[in-house]
Parts: sequence; structure tokens; C-alpha cells
Amino acid sequence: MNDVRHPYKILFVEDEKEVRDNYTRYLKRHFLNVYEAIDGEEGYRVYKDKKPDIMILDINLPRLNGLELLKKIREHDQTLKVIMLTAHADSKYLFEAVELKLVKYLVKPITRQKLKDALDLAILEYSKFNIISKETMNLKDGFVWDKVNKILSNEKGEVALTQQENKIIELLLSTPNKLFTYDDIVLHVWDSYEDSKQESLKTLVKNVRKKLPSDTIKNIFGLGYKC
Repeated sequence: MNDVRHPYKILFVEDEKEVRDNYTRYLKRHFLNVYEAIDGEEGYRVYKDKKPDIMILDINLPRLNGLELLKKIREHDQTLKVIMLTAHADSKYLFEAVELKLVKYLVKPITRQKLKDALDLAILEYSKFNIISKETMNLKDGFVWDKVNKILSNEKGEVALTQQENKIIELLLSTPNKLFTYDDIVLHVWDSYEDSKQESLKTLVKNVRKKLPSDTIKNIFGLGYKC
């Protein structure tokens, strides 16, 4: 990692408050979206609500331990990147954890450098294998479209959009490479059709293009637009 804040969503599940607060502050300097939980059951609720890309997970959690939590997640999610923390160097924990597809297994106490290396590895796996969350879409130049919350972000943070700009991005990115006619877009953005809206659409697309990576929106002359 470097000084750029990454657009990935990260969840840190740790019951020790001092440890959790310390590393959460560190993570917020490097990631745009950082969530935390104090036990396994809360961790699962936050996981379902926020759909993180990376989870840092302590094994020894109250209510639902880290291994059981990850087993529960792996029943339906094989793409989540997980860094496991433990106070145990016992091989039985290691073997059981490795079977749950970990990025890294770190024995406490961990240094920030070791955590950084593990996070770098998780990010590398996303870029190397081009794994894209069903809830987010990775665009060029570090831009990310959150399809659930309808938020556009880049390495600097959330990109401000008007309601109409948000609607056009939502439509065009709903089905990449699909051509949406001018009429399709006008109806989606304004909920009604008027000939005068054609010129408004051109202005709207021009403004949206300024907020997206270059060539994200393509004009198919005389027909419409696609991403």
C-alpha cells in the first residue's frame, strides 16, 4: 500500500477494544470504507449489511469465534479476502484456517508492517485475478461504482453527483456493453419523454463524462450510449 486511500471496503472484527481502535485508525488512512465489529455475531451482521471486500478477523471472538464465522461466510461467498489473526501458533488452528481460503494467517502480536504486507497481498489478488464484487464495479483509474448504494468513488473519496447524473450512471452501468437508446435514457432519467429532453441529455452526458474515467461512456451515433 501507499498513501492513496483504496476504494475497497474492509471489515475489522476484533473484541479487544485497544487493538481494534488502534488498527481501525490505521486502516482509515488507507481505505475509503472501514467497518468494525466486536464479536462474531456482530461481525456477521456487518458483513451481510456492508458486503466488505476484505475482512481482518480474530480467531478468538466471543459469541461466534472467527473460524465458525468464516465457515458460515464461505457457505455462500468464496471471493471475500480474509486475513486471520490469532494468539495461537498451534498447527490445528492453522490447518483448519487455511482450508477456509485465507490471504494470510498472522500470529499476534502483529506489526503494522506485517498487516500492511497482508493487505497488499489481498489487493494484489483482486487486481491479478480481476475478482469483482457483485455489489461493486471496478472502473478504470481507481474508480468504483457501488451498485447497491449508488455511490461513485475514486482514490480521493466519493464523487459528488446530481440526482440525474446518478440515474444515468446507474442505467448505463447496469448492463455493460448494452446500447441504451436516447429514449431509454430519457425515460429513466426524467420518467417521461419530451423531444426537448434530447438536448438536455447531451448536456447531462457531457457533465457525467467529466466525473468518470475517459471513454467510460461511448456515443453510438444516432442511436444512444453505452458503457
